[in-house]
Amino acid sequence: MPYKRISGSISTPKVDVMIDMGNPFLNLSVDGFLKIGTVAAAKVAAEEAYYIVQRGNLKKMCKQGAYWGTIAGLYVGMEYGVERIRGTSDWKNAMLGGALTGAIISAASSNSKDKIVVDAITGGAIATAAEFLDHLT
Repeated sequence: MPYKRISGSISTPKVDVMIDMGNPFLNLSVDGFLKIGTVAAAKVAAEEAYYIVQRGNLKKMCKQGAYWGTIAGLYVGMEYGVERIRGTSDWKNAMLGGALTGAIISAASSNSKDKIVVDAITGGAIATAAEFLDHLT
């Protein structure tokens, strides 16, 4: 069983939380899930603040947070796995991680073969573009 430890620090304007699961793959996947899941939940809360307050309904916010958090955790895990297998860190890891994530999420949604291929290409393209944009500065 992995060792679990939670540590956090708050410094303006960044909040950093690290969960140590005892394995780099699990650490990155959980970190991606938490960060992107929180962003997605905040996005829905901001977009639908009036309706959430009016109805007291948090279901959509929680569903969106869990959905995007799962995708982020899967992507980070796939990219890390590809990097470990290839033994190098470059943009190709992002491309392959994005393609694998797009294909897995699409297949889990019971899409047709053609839609799975399109989603894999889209995932790879978005991840590669994000990687290039990240390294511009």
